[in-house]
Amino acid sequence: MSFNSLGLSDALLKAISKKGYTTPSPIQQKAIPPILEGKDVLASAQTGTGKTAGFTLPILQILSQGQHLRQRPIRALILTPTRELAAQILANIKEYSEFLDIKSTVIFGGVNQNPQVTQLRQGVDILVATPGRLIDLQNQGLISLAKVEILVLDEADRMLDMGFVRDIERIIKVLPVKRQNLMFSATFSKDIKKLAMGILHNPVHVEATPENTTVDAITQIVYPVAKEKKTELIIKLITEGNWKQILVFTRTKQGANKLTESMISAGIKAAAIHGNKGQGARTKALAGFKDGSLTALVATDIAARGLDIPLLPHVVNFELPNIPEDYVHRIGRTGRAGANGEAISLFSPDETVFLRDIEKLVGLKLPVQNIKGFEPDPNASKEPIKQGQGRQQRDSTPKKPKTDTTNRSSNNSFGPRRPSQNNDRRSNR
Repeated sequence: MSFNSLGLSDALLKAISKKGYTTPSPIQQKAIPPILEGKDVLASAQTGTGKTAGFTLPILQILSQGQHLRQRPIRALILTPTRELAAQILANIKEYSEFLDIKSTVIFGGVNQNPQVTQLRQGVDILVATPGRLIDLQNQGLISLAKVEILVLDEADRMLDMGFVRDIERIIKVLPVKRQNLMFSATFSKDIKKLAMGILHNPVHVEATPENTTVDAITQIVYPVAKEKKTELIIKLITEGNWKQILVFTRTKQGANKLTESMISAGIKAAAIHGNKGQGARTKALAGFKDGSLTALVATDIAARGLDIPLLPHVVNFELPNIPEDYVHRIGRTGRAGANGEAISLFSPDETVFLRDIEKLVGLKLPVQNIKGFEPDPNASKEPIKQGQGRQQRDSTPKKPKTDTTNRSSNNSFGPRRPSQNNDRRSNR
């Protein structure tokens, strides 16, 4: 199948060809036609499957064929959990709309709102937003969602993990009742399905890969290692393997900082990316990682969600995630777009419950390899780490925010709120 057979316009096909794409991915083949038909879609797709183009291309087609209003009200709203993902989606929209009369912009927290407000006042057809900043601007009367025709919830599972469900509900209440709804998620928990039932109307179910599975192109290895030797082992793997690009996941921000410092001391060019880092530092670190000036990028789960790093060869779980679905998200950073990748997990005895949960989720017994001199003590405690057990707690993500009843009405509608220049509590991570 080619893109020509999907019913896309010549302008979009020209932009797709310019990017060098000829054949749509499975998620694109399955999602684009029903979206073009105006149907609601519930899609399950792993990272690296081309899902962003799966919804941006048909949205651009629908809007370009519709009536253009002089003031350009927001006609398509795309909600994402993180700043990095929001920026990446906007970049894709800009590339695909090169030959169309479509304007788009992005808003997120952690930066001054004034440039974003200026863009909105000039009129945009498509808005990509994180929920926190969107609500801030709405409360200040600086944005209108009255003309939204299409709503997209991207990485819906992550938005629920980050405590955005109430914000999503509040945003939904100010949107037109008649609209097209698209929901994309890497995993479908009971909470996700419940959210979908409240938003989508007779949706078409699209699945590019089996739920919660890992990409076949990824080689997965577990290295048992004494907890106190993890840093020494990862430095050994990078230096002796002459790795040029590695994304490392830690469970906490403090852990990311500590590991980064140790890597730098060992002569490895590394940077950390997490919620305590400013937007400028995060952007600089990601740019350095992509252009090769950095070898290692050490990240927490929230910060890394949505990172688009082509042909990433190595992902290392310095610590296993205590939410098993996060393992799928983490290793999905490699083995993208048909390329091969390697996912390595450094496993200490106190993470036994996490490993079992992961293997149960993905339906695989992960291969184990021992490295001489790094094996954990066979008598070491297998009690889970203190941060939590299984799904109970995760230090690298924010706790679910308490409802602020001071300036918000009881029915969760938007209420008056003091203006804020840099307040996006959750999306600023």
